[in-house]
Formats: sequence, C-alpha cells, structure tokens
Amino acid sequence: MNASLPSGEARRALLICHAKSREARHAMRQAVDVLAAGGLRLAHHAWPGHAAMPDLIRRMASEVDLVVLGGGDGTMNAAAAAMRDVGLPLGILPLGTANDLARTLGIPPDANEAARIILAGNRRSIDLGEVNGRPFFNVASIGLSVAITRELTTDLKRRWGRLAYALAALRALPRFRPFRVEIRCGDKVDVVRTLQVAVGNGRYYGAGMVVEETAEPDDGLLHLYSLEFDRAWWLAPILPALRRGQHGRWRQVRTLACDEVEIHTRRARKVDADGELLTTTPARFRILRQAVEVLVPEDQPDASGGREPAR
Repeated sequence: MNASLPSGEARRALLICHAKSREARHAMRQAVDVLAAGGLRLAHHAWPGHAAMPDLIRRMASEVDLVVLGGGDGTMNAAAAAMRDVGLPLGILPLGTANDLARTLGIPPDANEAARIILAGNRRSIDLGEVNGRPFFNVASIGLSVAITRELTTDLKRRWGRLAYALAALRALPRFRPFRVEIRCGDKVDVVRTLQVAVGNGRYYGAGMVVEETAEPDDGLLHLYSLEFDRAWWLAPILPALRRGQHGRWRQVRTLACDEVEIHTRRARKVDADGELLTTTPARFRILRQAVEVLVPEDQPDASGGREPAR
C-alpha cells in the first residue's frame, strides 16, 4: 500500500523549476497555483545550474517536507544524488522535452495533473542507477547516443520538441562507426564491436525509447543492451522494436540483466546519462536499491517492502 504525505499542518515544499520555453513557463505558473491552492507552502528557488543543484537541496532539506522539481530529465538527474542523501519525497512537474522519468512513473505530461498527483501524496520507492559514483534515473549509454546528445542543442529542442531527437540522430548517424567494447557482468566477459551500449534503470529514455519491455524502476536490476550492427544505418529496421523494448529478440542485439556491470573501451569514451554527459569509460555501473521516494499516481505499485535502502 502506498504511503501518503502527512496531513494536518501545512506541508512545506522546496520548488525548483527549470522551464526553458514560454509554454513550459506558463505551465509552471499554473501548476504552482494548483500546489498553493492545495495547501503547500512553497519555497521557490530559481534554477541554480546542474552543478549547484545538490548543494541547494541539501541546504534546504531540514526546512521542507518534500522537493518539487519542474523540468525535464536533465533537471531530475541534477537532483538525483541529493535526493538520495536527504530522504525527502520527490514531486515531478514534467516541463522538459522528453520527460522519460515521468513517463516511466505514469505521471501525465499535463503539469496541472502532475501537481494534483503531488498533492495526493502517494509514494513509490524506486532504484537509481549509478555510473562511476554518479547516479541516474533512466539510462546511461556509450556510443551513438553520446553523438546524438552532442547534436541535440537547446535551440533544436525548443524548435522541434520531441522530434529534435530524431533530427539529432539523422545528423549523427552518417559519421558514426562501431567500436570495440569489453562488457563484464559477474564472471561473464564479452568483447564485441558495437554501435551503442545502454544500461538502464527505468523503462523509458531518449524521448520514449524503451530499454527493455519488462523493466521497472524498482526491480533491483540494471538492464543492458548492445547494438552489434556493422553500420549505423542498419539500425533502421530495428527502430520499432526499440520503441517497444523488444530489440533483444534480434540476433545483433546482446542483452543482460544484472545489478553490477563494467564497461571498458580501448580509449576513453564519454558516458551519457539522462541526457547529460557525466563521466567516461572505464565505467562501473551498479544499482542503488530503494534510493528515492517519488510521488506517483495512485495506481502505481509500492515496491518498498523487503529491500534494503541504498547505501
């Protein structure tokens, strides 16, 4: 059974919004009105930047009952380490381009509806992924996705929305070539040539792609896939399967599920996580179980029983 936020005296919330477009700023103002009308006392702070976000949350943690973040997956990623540390519930206002974490958790794209979910107070304990000590919510990857992230400018996202991801991919594909990678999972070591290795904690990433059709953000597993095609353009037939999370049925796609995995490459390669370039290879991934409580719709499962919290 999902827990609810304490009732009685007015609840206090730290509100941090990163609304880049005019439409997102309008949605944010409406959602703030809904939250205030619902009895939340809001300590509203301007977006401090990705690097400064954890310190702001930690500094304010003793003064509030929950943290509300408005923005996209990059905004959520900026807060991941601090949310793990402070132990406060996280409310999400999906104001970004992709909003993959919100989609994984069943939070609708309408900010007013998302605000009402926050007020209802139903919690779900979810895992975080971690790469080289840096936590992430959705998926971390090496290879083609990094090239796409480099092409995915703020202007492109503002102009084209979710279509920007496809346009960025079209720009990156002609120049991209397979590379050698060593994947270590337990006692198993695979050396392959790949276009991309992705390691997922949640279900959705990259504006609605699915890391694995059965993946849940509280299943205690990292879901890995490797796209072992000789040419980037050969990915075209597999795109529908990637959208459904069924790409593991293709012989050119290697899949694994584990709680720790290491990725080694001949030269250092950047690692993208939640749309942010966080670190480089060699990359050690692990799962942080029950790391964050998130406010979710009532029909979301509560998977907090029987698991040890992240350390």
